[in-house]
Amino acid sequence: MFSSNIWRLRFFSYSAILLVVEIVAIVSCIAGTIGFMGLVNSKPGSSREGMAAAILVASLVLVLLRGNIAWRRSRDARGSRWVLWSYIVFSAIYAVLQAGTILVIDFDNPDRLSGGLNLLGFSILGLWGTLLVAKPAGVDIKELTSVFDFDDHDAPAPLGAIRSKVYASPSGGTSAQGFAPPARAVPAPSRPAIPGNGRPRPGGFGKRGLV
Repeated sequence: MFSSNIWRLRFFSYSAILLVVEIVAIVSCIAGTIGFMGLVNSKPGSSREGMAAAILVASLVLVLLRGNIAWRRSRDARGSRWVLWSYIVFSAIYAVLQAGTILVIDFDNPDRLSGGLNLLGFSILGLWGTLLVAKPAGVDIKELTSVFDFDDHDAPAPLGAIRSKVYASPSGGTSAQGFAPPARAVPAPSRPAIPGNGRPRPGGFGKRGLV
């Protein structure tokens, strides 16, 4: 299940499911620790450490699942390895920064945070799109024909060689090596006699033509 190749539709569906699971996991981590009101009213620091640790663990588990489907999709499309590993590494970095952002964010002054996390998110989205639209490489004809291992003696004989084996037996029937008796020669159609002056004599039932 976790090692088979997946195509575009399944990769898109799995990614959408994991996104929903991530949102539910983060919400559950916040609600199960200090709650949303506690998060908004709390100060950055030690009071959020348990919540940030839970979010980090859940995000890293989802990174492993995303890496698995990305690896299967890249193998199916024979994509570039640097795209695959960049997607996995950037996703892991994003999970760490996301947990750190929740740990240090100040809801009274949220503008102090830089846009680096959003830029990294757009990079991950671009790598994910590259994996999604990747097309399988062309089929190698040499690799395909090497599987069948054709030999010269297995090749079919030409039509001329087959016809050369066909000959009539003395009794007029079909020989052991042949398939049918040879066709009889058809005589060429006779031409009318041409006199010395080069004009053919007219035929018919009347008088013979004069020279």
